[in-house]
Amino acid sequence: MDLNVWFQKGMTMDEYINVMTRNRDEMLSIYEQFVLRAEDQSQLETLRTQNLRAIVLTEDWCGDALLNNPILMRIAEAAGMELRVVLRDQNLELMDQYLTNGTSRAIPIYIFLNEEGSEVGVWGPRAPEVQALVMERRAALPDKDAEDFQEKQMALYKDLAASYQTDATIWQTVANSIKQTLL
Repeated sequence: MDLNVWFQKGMTMDEYINVMTRNRDEMLSIYEQFVLRAEDQSQLETLRTQNLRAIVLTEDWCGDALLNNPILMRIAEAAGMELRVVLRDQNLELMDQYLTNGTSRAIPIYIFLNEEGSEVGVWGPRAPEVQALVMERRAALPDKDAEDFQEKQMALYKDLAASYQTDATIWQTVANSIKQTLL
């Protein structure tokens, strides 16, 4: 299926937000708090004439989507970019064309398209600096066979989610990474 068809098949961001059953308030909280720096705003405004669009492969249960989607929404506003959401779990045919490291269905994945529907960039599922942070924290977990592994892993995820929702430095890191893909 061509990317224009996938784009048309997707929900608008408002439609997606209205059907979210998990992480909605948390995602919207980041959206409300995150403001693009003036320099980012002006750089992104230069993209308006390109009429870029993006397919957002995501799911509402995903912690990385909770962080990245509201940042993308602000970037899209500045760049005059229309976003369409395609749910990963119902659209594995598309997801499997954008596997992380060729094996993982990690999300979110942003597929940026030009007016003709050709792919001009792909971003996701994490900014490299956020990936490094996650890997560093995972390295501190006990062995998977350890009795307390599950408990410590859940605590790690909870701690990451809290950071994602409150740390403006992480938000800016994500914005910089997405912006780098677009510019």
